[in-house]
Amino acid sequence: MSALVIPEDGMRITRDTILQPGVYYLPHGLVIAADRVTLDGNGALIIGAEGQGRGVSIDQRTGATVKNLRLMGFYHGIWVNASANITIADNQVTRTHELPAPDTFLDVWLPREQAYGGAIFLSGVIDSFVVGNDVRHQQNGVMLYGCNRVEVSRNDASYNSGAGILLYESSENVIEDNTADFCCRIYSTDPTGRSYHNGADAAALVIMCSSSRNIVRNNRLRSSGDGVFLGGFHKDQIKVPCNDNLFEDNDASYSPNIAFEATFSQRNVFRNNRAEHCAYGFWLGWSSHTTVEGNAIRGNRIAGVAIEHGHHNVISGNAIEHNGVGVQLWVNADGRRGTGVFRQFYPECAESYETKVISNTLIHNDFGVRAWTERDAGYAGPRCHHFVIHGNTVRDNRVGVQFERVRDSLIQENTIIANLEAGIKLVGCANINTEGNDMGG
Repeated sequence: MSALVIPEDGMRITRDTILQPGVYYLPHGLVIAADRVTLDGNGALIIGAEGQGRGVSIDQRTGATVKNLRLMGFYHGIWVNASANITIADNQVTRTHELPAPDTFLDVWLPREQAYGGAIFLSGVIDSFVVGNDVRHQQNGVMLYGCNRVEVSRNDASYNSGAGILLYESSENVIEDNTADFCCRIYSTDPTGRSYHNGADAAALVIMCSSSRNIVRNNRLRSSGDGVFLGGFHKDQIKVPCNDNLFEDNDASYSPNIAFEATFSQRNVFRNNRAEHCAYGFWLGWSSHTTVEGNAIRGNRIAGVAIEHGHHNVISGNAIEHNGVGVQLWVNADGRRGTGVFRQFYPECAESYETKVISNTLIHNDFGVRAWTERDAGYAGPRCHHFVIHGNTVRDNRVGVQFERVRDSLIQENTIIANLEAGIKLVGCANINTEGNDMGG
């Protein structure tokens, strides 16, 4: 067995090293300075200087491993840049640099050079593993910038005030079997301190800026600012869609805001997830070719699935129960909530169209399905069109299906019974086919 090593401040590790257990104040941390080196912390605790510096640095290396190490009080606990075949396993990192609340609404668009503090920071890393780490109690847990084919699994990234897990310009990664509960932030919205925003763009999982083809499976992402926050339109008005991601078997319930948010992006698939007891289960504005399939969407205060200015989306086989609105599809009035700016970049989303709501159970909502075109000063008729509502069970809602200023759509072969006010209600619509529904006699 190799002799145990007492670490020194700024030590460069050039061969396999096992640390002597103990507590060490090393404000300049440790550096992995050779390829194919394993650093086994052996339970040692390394303490930094009040949220500054890096606990372990790996720069332009391959095959390095860091395991069984405890780190506290750095800006980034484990920092890896431009490296491959890295393994970060079974470490505990906590109390890295954290912005004070309630003074800061987070900027999720910061580039890697300006990134917030966090436990594990990877930049330009490929073919690597971040597995079994405890990264609770700081601002950010695991941060991937420009990373590909990284497996992030079995980590606990709960109780952070920013992102439990962050992907930025990162594609083809696997995010699986992690826990990131209670990643939330309070932000004061007025100088008197009497009004607060609960969330401030903190989320269990943040996916931004051209992060595509990732697999997100079997994670617990509950009670966070958002469960999942995916954004494809940069604050500097640049299109950076996050496309073709798969979200499967995740639980993002109990957010004060949104369980799953995915905007300005295409072809994302949400299958067999739980989105319960939030303000919204799914918010999918300005997105297209999205699939929402087989999810449990219950008890959301405003809506189960909400899509503004979307097209070619499919909502199928979901249990959508006890929400404000089960499924809502709409077009905003010109000039509201940035709509005019967005239409310059997404002219194909000026209208809302070609969305299918099929084979869902829509029970005990205020509205089972509601679709509408908002009125504005330049109103020129329905801009919601070619919706298909087919094969659903729509029961015990206040209103089963309500269309307002919608055209050229189908409401067919549904079971629409025992809805309090109306089964189907049409206001200012044109060419809506409602044949073949079972209306309960």
